[in-house]
Amino acid sequence: MAEQNSMELALTRVFDAPRELVFKAWTDPALVAKWWGPKGVTNPVSEVDARIGGKLHVVMLAGEELGPMAGQRWPMRGEFKELVEPERLVFTNQAVDENDNVLLDGLTTVIFEEENGKTKLTMHTAVKGMSPQAPQMLEGMEAGWSQSLDKLAESLW
Repeated sequence: MAEQNSMELALTRVFDAPRELVFKAWTDPALVAKWWGPKGVTNPVSEVDARIGGKLHVVMLAGEELGPMAGQRWPMRGEFKELVEPERLVFTNQAVDENDNVLLDGLTTVIFEEENGKTKLTMHTAVKGMSPQAPQMLEGMEAGWSQSLDKLAESLW
């Protein structure tokens, strides 16, 4: 196991949308499906039970524009630990393989702040690698989350 592999990442973005809408984009399964995952990825599975103890399950599907990765499925699951609408979300997030073995184990906190009619979002995630492929996955984590937040900004319109 590659448990020594870990990464922490913090990203801040300002969205030209009300805080309630940005928060809802993280808790409504139909909205999560529109933006979750990096560029070129769709989400054929988007299950979100937005309550403390509620589950989160997303399966990302790599599209043709991702070349040799096209058709790959990247499942993740998690559980909501804190939910203060529309201010704060804390959830576990685990990247799993097709047999539900944990590849990455993480905890993500998202803060939503009202800022002159816009929303300042601060996301912090701490992830621990649990598999031999973890270093490669962690290497792409910042780009993946950045692209996801780009897609979130686009989906708010």
